Amino acid sequence: MRATPSTRVAAAVLGVQALGAFALVVWQVVELGAGDADSVVSGIALIVLTLIGAVAVGAFSVGVARGVSWGRSGGIVVQLLILAVALGAVSGGYAHPLIALGLALLGLAGLVPLVLAVRRAGAERRAADKDGGDRRAVDEDDRDGRR
Repeated sequence: MRATPSTRVAAAVLGVQALGAFALVVWQVVELGAGDADSVVSGIALIVLTLIGAVAVGAFSVGVARGVSWGRSGGIVVQLLILAVALGAVSGGYAHPLIALGLALLGLAGLVPLVLAVRRAGAERRAADKDGGDRRAVDEDDRDGRR
């Protein structure tokens, strides 16, 4: 699959989100070291989970850039989770509308180009199937020949 502008934008947005998550990990480690955590065990668990999420989002960014469907799918899930957090930030007794707006804009900035990339990949796959082309030439998911 050729890299389209929407694919490049989607990969870049996911990459920036991964860098932001890595920055959050660094901040959490600094705060844990400063003794600001009520529970060290919970603090370490949060750091590990945030690091796993950051690595996953980075992998989705690389997957989108390479044109594989698991990268696009994972990226869409991440954007939907960001939008869910934004919805939670705007509701309830401790609502933060500006934070919710920022999160919603970040989620939409990733979701829109990802959906466009998925539509383009689907159109290319249908065209290749219609022409009798090699399906693996359109989507690089199946590098080792297994289906």
